[in-house]
Amino acid sequence: MATSAPRGGLFGRVKPLDAILATAERKSLHRSLGAIQLTLFGIGCIIGTGIFVLTAAGAQKAGPGLMLAFVIAGAVCIVAALCYAEIAAMIPVAGSAYTYTYATMGEFLAWTVGWALVLEYAIAASAVSVGWSGFFSGTILKETFGIALPAYLTAGPLALGGAPGGFINLPAMVIALLVTWLLMIGTSESAKVNAVLVAIKLGALTAFLALTLPRVNMEHFNPFLPAGVFGGFGTGVGAVGAAATIFFAYVGFDAVSTAAEETKNPQRNVPIGLVGSLLFCTVVYILVAAGAIGAMPTGGQPIMGPNGVPFPAGSEELARQCAMPQFKEALVCSNEALAHVLRTIGFGKVGNAVGYAAILALPSVILILLFGQTRIFFVMARDGLLPESWSKVHPKWKTPYVITAITGVVVAVAAAFLPVGQLADIANAGTLYAFLMVAVAVMVLRRTDGGRKRAFTVPGLIIVGPLTILGCLFLFFNLPTAAMLVLPIWGAIGLVIYFLYSRRNSHLGRGIIEVPEDYVDQLEPTVAGVGGEDAGR
Repeated sequence: MATSAPRGGLFGRVKPLDAILATAERKSLHRSLGAIQLTLFGIGCIIGTGIFVLTAAGAQKAGPGLMLAFVIAGAVCIVAALCYAEIAAMIPVAGSAYTYTYATMGEFLAWTVGWALVLEYAIAASAVSVGWSGFFSGTILKETFGIALPAYLTAGPLALGGAPGGFINLPAMVIALLVTWLLMIGTSESAKVNAVLVAIKLGALTAFLALTLPRVNMEHFNPFLPAGVFGGFGTGVGAVGAAATIFFAYVGFDAVSTAAEETKNPQRNVPIGLVGSLLFCTVVYILVAAGAIGAMPTGGQPIMGPNGVPFPAGSEELARQCAMPQFKEALVCSNEALAHVLRTIGFGKVGNAVGYAAILALPSVILILLFGQTRIFFVMARDGLLPESWSKVHPKWKTPYVITAITGVVVAVAAAFLPVGQLADIANAGTLYAFLMVAVAVMVLRRTDGGRKRAFTVPGLIIVGPLTILGCLFLFFNLPTAAMLVLPIWGAIGLVIYFLYSRRNSHLGRGIIEVPEDYVDQLEPTVAGVGGEDAGR
């Protein structure tokens, strides 16, 4: 185990990049993902709750301007993906943005990124659980068996933006706990299963496009921007406000970077997986938005409040409007937007099939998000920033069951009491911060280690890097005020933990460069680890 004297100062503890790469090489996970598998993984990561569920929330914020919102969010993701592609191929190790920051800007900022990633992975898992609950309650129970769960069992309380009479989202909580249990006992899926699930999701979207695009009525796109481009600071409405929310539908691509340590020839395959899957999904999203809004008899116009501003998505006010007969079938009121559109235009069986596809695929989305969260915590624990007991491996299951259980309970509680729109906005706040730091890390590494071999180089980094930073800030400041406040409050809690525990227990701070041999080796091997799981938002 190599050692080095700890470096002083708040920003002085920078983990040597050579040590990170050497550790990864000696204690690396099995490399089995190729370019095609990684691209499929990226598509699986991206296509999920965002397009199947958040289409309704996005339409409530922007109306037909949702199409522009997808373009705005996609543009930010493309420049961020280029930054991810360079640094993920250069540093192909577990830990994603946390590890990149540790190697470039030091432990303190790396901690803030790792802490923010909790909002991305754990809260995103809660959002997916809520999205799954909408399809389960609508397609399985109501449409298939004629059972309607009472409102108090399918939504959180009114104070948190649930439906009238809501108390707890029981299906969302149950699915989150079930997936946590499966992850704890070591259940994993192969890359082949991932490919099948991606095919199911793409098949469902293809069927949706084939049935809706021929029925598009151009009149439904007028007015195209009923809430304008900018809805106002903190309102979360307008095309930009919708982009800040449906950004959640894109950000799965960064999970590809977490699979870099388990990818064959990462210098070539990681950039292909990142950029290729993102471009493919961008086109699909714009077409789906056009089909959903254009084919609906009532279009996709938002329900406006008395001040001419759309009611907030997931709010008590909107829920009450949606309970009225004239809005009951509106796109913006649906918990299963795409299935609802198909049923409304006369394709009930196909609509149910789309619902079944979501029901089948989304639990594995929760699985990979929980897996990604535990992997981040695992790397932070092996760096000494979190208690080593959190990464304790079960003797039989060979999984880090303690942190998995803790994470799963937090996810289940959030899913039980918060609506999907609010959860997505909170997750986006953490994600945007992580993306911003990745762009900074790429630029710092170009200056401090410009001579190191780079298999993929961001073209025009002097422009792309700042554009990524500005794009992330732009979307962040167009989130609802409550979601913006979550990040600094959560960050403040993290700083208290860092200065009370993590800083003095840090391996690097104590002069320890490498990590214990048995940390990764104890884990039950998965088929390509996180890369072998399905994901998607």
